[in-house]
Amino acid sequence: MCSIKIKELKQRPDIKKNAKVNEAYLLLKKLLSELGNRKLPDTMVASINKEIEELNMNVNSGKELKKQIKKKQCTITKSLEKELKIVAKNHYRNYYMAIGMAAFGIPFGTAFGAALGNMAFIGIGLPIGMAVGIAIGTGLDKKAFEEGRQLDLEIKN
Repeated sequence: MCSIKIKELKQRPDIKKNAKVNEAYLLLKKLLSELGNRKLPDTMVASINKEIEELNMNVNSGKELKKQIKKKQCTITKSLEKELKIVAKNHYRNYYMAIGMAAFGIPFGTAFGAALGNMAFIGIGLPIGMAVGIAIGTGLDKKAFEEGRQLDLEIKN
């Protein structure tokens, strides 16, 4: 386990000018810092280091750099979730909220609309589905926290 260290991001003084790029850069830096405090398998660390090296070699700036940062962050978090079941704060809540709206909200709204004879009531189901999804997701987030699989940062896409 973890004989390799996670590489650091290259310092980029030029990104301070663009607030959105700087924000994305700092979030990725915080993610890497969080991961540095965990014992990860060497294969995972090598994969993360590969992504960091690619980003460090990137000469883009502005929107292109932000896009690359987000892409690398997404790749790292998806591989963490897939291989080690490590997730960011509120990951499951956000994921299941959307599923709840689609899987529960639309059918409930359709049922209400059909039962009341007015399809304008289809919108009533969406908040119900959202609440169901949030409840399920919050429970899974709590379980991940208790099992030590939750990172101490929230990633907003």
